[in-house]
Amino acid sequence: MEIGQKIKFLRQQNGLTMEELANRCELSKGFISLLERDMTSPSIQTLKDILETLGTDLATFFNDVEEEKVVFTTEDYASKEDNELKNMITWLVPNAQKNHMEPVIVTLEEGGKTYPDNPHEGEEFGYVMEGTITVVIGSKKYQAKKGETFLIKPDKPHYLINKGKRPAKVIWVSTPPSF
Repeated sequence: MEIGQKIKFLRQQNGLTMEELANRCELSKGFISLLERDMTSPSIQTLKDILETLGTDLATFFNDVEEEKVVFTTEDYASKEDNELKNMITWLVPNAQKNHMEPVIVTLEEGGKTYPDNPHEGEEFGYVMEGTITVVIGSKKYQAKKGETFLIKPDKPHYLINKGKRPAKVIWVSTPPSF
């Protein structure tokens, strides 16, 4: 970890010159210069004094938690095609299995279907973006066309079928993740 660069960033963020920071911490400007270029290391107490002057503390300074990604692009997506079932699943959020929900796009070719999912906890929501699909839950079948949605309480085996003559595309969100 390059603590010098982080100290320089904080100093500049606080609108301080090297000399002002040095004076407030009872250090020399030369020491601050060497520190910011990672050419010297401060004692823990000196680092604590510098960080306090810069409005932070050791725990915050060394917390390198990466900012959580919020927006995902097509480069982040992953897809899997199943030629036997004539479908393609596209995961819209990388590593969504660690989240509480898992959004995917399911593309069903003519005659395509999803793999039957066994009963499980949670709920599943779908929005039909293109075409018409049949939602099969146990022995019951429901039709949903472009612009319509479905909600499944997955207490029975369930899957989707495209009985139409055109491809169908569905945004499907499962909680907990199951794809």
